[in-house]
Amino acid sequence: MSAAGGDSAASPTGTADFELLAADGQARRGRVTTARGTFQTPVFMPVGTRGAVIHLDATDYDELGLEVVLANTYHLQARPGTDVVESMGGLHRFTGWDGHILTDSGGFQIMSLGRRTGGADQPGRRTGGADQPGRRTGGADQPDGRSGGGDGADHDAKSKVDDEGVTFRSTYDGTKMRMTPEDAVDIQRRLGADIQMALDVCPELPAPQREVREAARRTHLWAARAAAAMSEARRNNPASGQALFGICQGGADPELRRHSAETIAGIGFDGYGIGGLSVGESRAEMGPALAAATGVLPADRPRYLMGVGDPARIVDAIAAGVDMFDCVLPSRLGRHGTALTPNGRINIRNARFACDSTPLDDRPPRPDGRAQPGVRFSRGYLRHLMSVNEPTAGRILTLHNIAFLADLVSDARAAIEAGQFAAFRTQVNEVWS
Repeated sequence: MSAAGGDSAASPTGTADFELLAADGQARRGRVTTARGTFQTPVFMPVGTRGAVIHLDATDYDELGLEVVLANTYHLQARPGTDVVESMGGLHRFTGWDGHILTDSGGFQIMSLGRRTGGADQPGRRTGGADQPGRRTGGADQPDGRSGGGDGADHDAKSKVDDEGVTFRSTYDGTKMRMTPEDAVDIQRRLGADIQMALDVCPELPAPQREVREAARRTHLWAARAAAAMSEARRNNPASGQALFGICQGGADPELRRHSAETIAGIGFDGYGIGGLSVGESRAEMGPALAAATGVLPADRPRYLMGVGDPARIVDAIAAGVDMFDCVLPSRLGRHGTALTPNGRINIRNARFACDSTPLDDRPPRPDGRAQPGVRFSRGYLRHLMSVNEPTAGRILTLHNIAFLADLVSDARAAIEAGQFAAFRTQVNEVWS
């Protein structure tokens, strides 16, 4: 392993090259280059679980100026199926989106949508977390909103983890399925993702230390196998250009988190996910664990904090050297009538907005001249739409919320370039802490 914050010990594959354009303390403003093209960092990536962000499509992504959108391996494998997506030309042709697509491995959904078996064999995941229930849990953004838990009986479990992989039942029809680290690489390869994630084990927090350590051990074991599977896939198809990110675990324990990051970096990946945070721990607990990881992850590779969409946590993580973020938060809140604004969250269902003629978003146009999505619609109009269950309201609020977080990271990039990130972070935290 190289020195802390140094270059990766393993030879980089060149499929997710990170170029540092500016720095302010540990905060980084950069550019990632993949086989598809480039995207700017820090970047917020909306979650399109089943091939679309709910209420939106690729035309909306273009209008919002998005550069990366997520899709989920677990759900697409089940519906419509990997064979269907592959036969349709992969996710980009299937969804009509020419920008970058990052796919999660699906391991989190396999475990979070199942019953907990207990013990080391299944670290388990229920819902929780400060800004969203985990890394993409059940609930409104998943077909199955059930949490884990249960009585721990194996015969009730929908998923069971062992060193070879995970056995689970589909949340759609109960079909028994099996996934290994090699399977996750192959499925994501066939889906055609630009960036795919290694299969990992994500324990909820708080959790017994033995569960957190066991989850990290299995994540390391699986990461090495995923890296080997990707190397084999590249030998068979050198022109594929797909990037593979490893994921470090370790819960909120800084020492274990540092060890996990060192282990994953020692294997060598195109980029690095930081998983298992914002899954029940406090913001104060998250900070030291996150800093422990970014302190040893290679400086020449992108760093991705998984499942975080709260503005305060985003700027905290940028200050720690994180480049990429995703979360269902903006779409989930939007569908339920909550808007993210420069003054904090507002619930548009509130009676005080019934006759409010002010626009949802009164910020000036973006630097490129595009209007903010919410500037056209009054709060009174949106309240009316929500009160009569008109889906248009959820669409408008989703567009607005995603634009808000996209602008937040854009403003962070500008602040880093100007050497004013500390002041920007303070300003954000005054509203969102």
